[in-house]
Amino acid sequence: MLDVLGLDATEEGAYRRLVALPSASAEDLASAMTLSVSSLASALSALEAKGLVARSTGQRDHFVASPPSLALGSLIVEREEEIRRAQLELGRLTEQYRGSVADRTGTDVVDVVRGPQAVADRFAQMQRGATSEVVALVKSSVAIVTAEENSASEDVALARGVAYRVVLERAAFERPGFMDRVVESVAAGETVRVADSLPLRLMIADRSLALLPLAPTASDVGGGALLVHESGLLDALLHLFDLVWASSNEVLPSGAFQPSDQIDEVDARILTLLLAGLTDQAIGGQLGMSLRTVQRRVSSLMDRASVVTRFQLGHEASRRGWVGA
Repeated sequence: MLDVLGLDATEEGAYRRLVALPSASAEDLASAMTLSVSSLASALSALEAKGLVARSTGQRDHFVASPPSLALGSLIVEREEEIRRAQLELGRLTEQYRGSVADRTGTDVVDVVRGPQAVADRFAQMQRGATSEVVALVKSSVAIVTAEENSASEDVALARGVAYRVVLERAAFERPGFMDRVVESVAAGETVRVADSLPLRLMIADRSLALLPLAPTASDVGGGALLVHESGLLDALLHLFDLVWASSNEVLPSGAFQPSDQIDEVDARILTLLLAGLTDQAIGGQLGMSLRTVQRRVSSLMDRASVVTRFQLGHEASRRGWVGA
């Protein structure tokens, strides 16, 4: 927690213990923290230099903690000043960058990113730097980064209030457990839709910078990506996303379906996947059911709703209140 203020784990642990004690020696702290006395002595020296601890006037070999509001407060002020200076420098660099962009030729609006690690780094940087919205087309083929790495970047951006709109390729739902990850994303605040197929993989941050991953080739087995700056090409990619988004089916949050005397929890989950456009085979794979069981339950839902098509089933589910507001 306090590493953002420049404290390592040993320094933070020693300071936290001293805050809860009248005073303690390096030997006492070393014993309590199961560390060597020499490492604790180094940590205490560092804390003393930072103004977080002082030597006890009664016992010179003992240390006391400085008041957190005073000691940590001053460190926070220092960090805020460093951030302010960094923001000023960011402004100056941004102005220089805009000047160079104005002089770019047609080919300069696209940067080539080479290698999987470099692509993954840009992918994470764009999400961390986004201020308003991230949109993406996600194919069922190999992802740019692992689900865990991407989740960390998304969580940070979502916590800042960045909106996410993501279109997934339907074939991705053939992977077991994929729907569970989608439900988690929707619950976290993302808006997710499903399309039959997608022409490419794409991510755009704040409608001003796009990352277009490229498939590996024989000469470049590691793959790469195009980083597209504001230009006619970026406008075309934005238009493509908007067209795909408008024609895709939304994955509704799990709370949108209300089990009742006519529809139970299993039927509610089937409706969730059905209205997202999944096939019966994919629905069965996500819910651990046989194809025959899914077809039987869908047929039963249609009978209860007195409809003959699945499109009518979606409309009737909304009218009957099976789909919550």
